[in-house]
Amino acid sequence: MKKIFNSAFTAVLLLAFQTTFGQSGINKSTFFTAMASGSSKQIDAQMNALENVSGTDKEAFEGALLMRKAGTLAVPAKKLATFKQGHKKLEGAIAKDPGNAEYRFLRLMVQENAPRSLGYYKSIGHDSKFVKDNFKTLPSATQSSVTSYSNKSKSLAGAF
Repeated sequence: MKKIFNSAFTAVLLLAFQTTFGQSGINKSTFFTAMASGSSKQIDAQMNALENVSGTDKEAFEGALLMRKAGTLAVPAKKLATFKQGHKKLEGAIAKDPGNAEYRFLRLMVQENAPRSLGYYKSIGHDSKFVKDNFKTLPSATQSSVTSYSNKSKSLAGAF
């Protein structure tokens, strides 16, 4: 009986770990909290956490963080350079995996909040539809973030 309990307990822990960190090793709850806060300190902490992640997930999440961080910087030239660096990473990740709804959600959040003068808004409608259509495929932490974000999003308003 004890062996069965230990096996069940281990399975629950692994499922909880998988839900929070996903296959990528990114704590998505903490990531989305940092994105929502706009705090330089939280964004930097997430950037540091991404150092141990590799692949397309790192590109996408790091790109979104860089673009979010650009809004916290004081020097206009540094803001633009940081935004462009993040843009390149996120768009590169989307180009490698265009069917990834999570990456599209990252881009949607940035596009809806970036200054229009940057011209980074052309995929809002497409990304919004893609996120809505693929909502059920997203990890649970991302689903929670999409639902929360939809309360202030124009393109996702009333969808969840």
